[in-house]
Amino acid sequence: MFPGSHVNAAKVAIIIDDIGYRQSDEAVLTLPNNITLSVLPHTPLGSSVAHIAHERGYEVMLHLPMQALNGKKLGPGGITNDMSEMDVKQTINQAFENIPFAKGANNHMGSLLTQLDEPMLWVMESLKQKRLYFVDSITTRYTKAGSTADKLGIPRLKRQIFLDNDVSQAGLEQQFERLIALALRQGQVVAIAHPHPETIEYLKRNLPRLQQAGISLVKVSELLPYKIAVSTKQEQIGKDVNIRLQ
Repeated sequence: MFPGSHVNAAKVAIIIDDIGYRQSDEAVLTLPNNITLSVLPHTPLGSSVAHIAHERGYEVMLHLPMQALNGKKLGPGGITNDMSEMDVKQTINQAFENIPFAKGANNHMGSLLTQLDEPMLWVMESLKQKRLYFVDSITTRYTKAGSTADKLGIPRLKRQIFLDNDVSQAGLEQQFERLIALALRQGQVVAIAHPHPETIEYLKRNLPRLQQAGISLVKVSELLPYKIAVSTKQEQIGKDVNIRLQ
């Protein structure tokens, strides 16, 4: 197959996560709405950004804080290895109540927690009950999140590239070129970036290059290996009424 012989044969999903603490995070809403926004629960701006994003047609995810190996503070709604099953599931339920339009979740940090069998089982059981998907941010090569999701039949994806560990123009350009090359080679890629002003401005200027390369920018759910009937809290209410890594 010659390059460009199939228009938009390759697909890329870009997740902007770590959203909720800084006023500048609201700038994510100036990006095209086929960017997926992953929002931290119980943060000053998280819930309001998620509501506006949903109204504007963005796909919203929950950025679920999980314990890291370096002991970095998690913030509210974090899951740690000393929590019971009840604690984990209650924490997740409260997080989704705070970010009610989320169609899936990915881990915030989690280099320790994603290596542990029981906590990851409890996380995935919670997502399965809510019929949501999971994206493994891959903060450790030893993550068990994907294999646990597979055992429970939860649609899941994994992050393949971080776009902005280096927010210099040269760093962003290098990663964006890697993203394009990877998408053309593999057919689909999940990338994660963050609401840094440099990242947002770079994406605004350079996202058109994806289409020029024959790559579609899609929402995360469009890359899932199989589809699920997503039922968020607000959608159910409607039916009832009228129906960083580190």
